[in-house]
Amino acid sequence: PSLERAQPRWFSAINEQNKAALAAWARETGTELVQTNGQRRYGAPPPGWVGGPPPDGTEVFIGKLPQDMYENVLIPLFQSVGKLYEFRLMMTFSGLNRGFAYAKYSSRHGARQAVSTLHKFQVRKGCAIVVYKSTEKRELSVDGLHGSVTPQGLRELLQRVTDGVLSVSLHASPWQRGAQLAVLKYSSHHAAAMAKRALLEGALRLCGVVKVDWLKAELKHKLQASEQKLSPSQAHRDRCLGVPSAVSASPVPHTALSRLIALCQRRFQGTPLFFTRCVQAIPSGWLQFSWQVEIPGCLQPITGFTWVRQEEREELKVTVALQVLRMLGESSHGVSASPRLPQNLGAALGSRAGPS
Repeated sequence: PSLERAQPRWFSAINEQNKAALAAWARETGTELVQTNGQRRYGAPPPGWVGGPPPDGTEVFIGKLPQDMYENVLIPLFQSVGKLYEFRLMMTFSGLNRGFAYAKYSSRHGARQAVSTLHKFQVRKGCAIVVYKSTEKRELSVDGLHGSVTPQGLRELLQRVTDGVLSVSLHASPWQRGAQLAVLKYSSHHAAAMAKRALLEGALRLCGVVKVDWLKAELKHKLQASEQKLSPSQAHRDRCLGVPSAVSASPVPHTALSRLIALCQRRFQGTPLFFTRCVQAIPSGWLQFSWQVEIPGCLQPITGFTWVRQEEREELKVTVALQVLRMLGESSHGVSASPRLPQNLGAALGSRAGPS
């Protein structure tokens, strides 16, 4: 097995005696240890296991381990207080352990026994280990995704290189304007850790300059709070930022969409394409959308944000069309002879598409 594979001389020369004892123990007990991605794992499931994996709350974190101590000592020790489902020892490239490990038990009782019995246990004279209940993180945050990314599309991409994806949700990034932040929930800590590693190593090319991390409690609370009812002070602050009030709606000309289409077909020889995504909802019934309009012959799209009432969601495209007309220097009542282009299209309109 993996323990007996040929290793470079510099690798084998480190801690030879203890590694030989580990190999002998593995042969005698028939224990299989599999080393991948910087950790060596036993079980998950162990021999003779029946049923699914244990519930949450059955894993413990083990720290302050001597780096030359291996599973031949640690697994029997942690099995002495309860039935093990999995044991993971974090490893260095040199063959030493990294000073910590994780033990998952078949029940929460086994995990509690490990903490109460083995916390501050001296595995060697003067060397006491620490044992705590593991947090078993299962959620990742991926910030900086492009606005065109959808939950379904992202999930399909993730499933190509990761296992155990339970849910994918997208939010407006708190730190990067116009970008999205994804929250990924996995079926286990191990699955989430492998996904984190794959994303950090670039195994999946995501659209945007992304930052991958464990979902921190403060960020999770912030995202949850944005979906809850706003306090009066928050409502005042949002009004200062342009959130519409309950009576600030103005009628949108229903001819705006047809006027924009006619303008694009006449001047740019094509029909505009609309892309919209809801980025925020507030209890008063307003929805904020980010939008993008691509006009044939323009190298860059026109983008922006707009608010609509929940009951007027079907009129979103009309609202966007009106904003684009205004950005192009058009009034809502007629089309001017020479439209004034926004800065992000100034150079782009120099190149126009020919007739389709």
